[in-house]
Amino acid sequence: MNPTVSKTKEFEEHYSTTLSDYVTAIAWSPHGKTLAATSAAGEVVLWNDGNLTTLQTGKGTSVDCVAFSADGKFLAVGGQDGQVKIWQDTELIATLENAPAWVDKLAWSRTSNQLAFSLGRYVQVWDADTKEVVVTLNFDNSSVLGLDWRSDGQYLAIGGYKGVKIWDSQNWDQEPYLLDMASVSITMAWSPDGKFLASGNMDRSIAVLEWNNPDPWVMRGFPGKIRELAWSEATTKLGAPILASSSVEGIVVWEKLEDESLGWEAQILTNHVDIITAIAFAPQSFLLASAASDGWLCLWNKAKQVTQVLTGVSGGFSSLAWHPQGKFLAAGGDKGELLVWSKVARGQGFGRS
Repeated sequence: MNPTVSKTKEFEEHYSTTLSDYVTAIAWSPHGKTLAATSAAGEVVLWNDGNLTTLQTGKGTSVDCVAFSADGKFLAVGGQDGQVKIWQDTELIATLENAPAWVDKLAWSRTSNQLAFSLGRYVQVWDADTKEVVVTLNFDNSSVLGLDWRSDGQYLAIGGYKGVKIWDSQNWDQEPYLLDMASVSITMAWSPDGKFLASGNMDRSIAVLEWNNPDPWVMRGFPGKIRELAWSEATTKLGAPILASSSVEGIVVWEKLEDESLGWEAQILTNHVDIITAIAFAPQSFLLASAASDGWLCLWNKAKQVTQVLTGVSGGFSSLAWHPQGKFLAAGGDKGELLVWSKVARGQGFGRS
């Protein structure tokens, strides 16, 4: 519980503006030129080098998810009204009507212009090049609570009640691989190298599946359900990424051990005093950012200790996103604040000792 921890600033405020309601989601374009943000009022805005462009004004229905395609050509949003809208640059090229379904999850393939989005118990995959729906997948067990493409684009993982189902995008008709569990998968994510899939669960556990290994590791003992997961792009001496997980106001960082039977070693990080809403590693680094309802955005050097706490919201933080080269860090606030910090010029790289 230490809001001022370092005299040396790593990041300084670069830009701020305010949307008319809670910032629901933010995302950088792959080339890092543009930041997109959405709000609970329905706004969709683009920030580009200090200039703010409004793609959509607030209409009173929340826009809840936003993502750029892997090549940066397309921007997609989804929300409460069931519409999925796709822009090419600033031109709206498609509006997919899905009412009364609420679209709160979407993700682009990392290797093609295929967009997956949730529709209740289903996921549709839409191709931006052909402007057609490729497939409709039936998750069946519950509403879809998470979806993520593997980095090679071959597998799409979908999470919800009783676990995660993983479809092969080369053969959609094939039965999905099942990461089975008695609980609900609330959040899940592939590691950047595609070797691992982590699921954060309602029963206060995390399951980590190593691809092509049928026996997942299961970690337990958290104070509440697992809300957020983040993998590092950087890897340890063992060649494995680090996994960060958040539950209530605490973070646990997991590092894979050489002994397979021991699995993953945990390190607990404590500084926040309210629920953590977002965590993310800086690109190619072990620098971890965590945003929370307490109004603090903590930077954890080497995913071990807080070196800076960023503030600037009157309530709590709702979201955060790293620039693809790590030059900037953006965050959204409960009261509509949109903030961008820039890395201080003298900044050194962040390794792990």
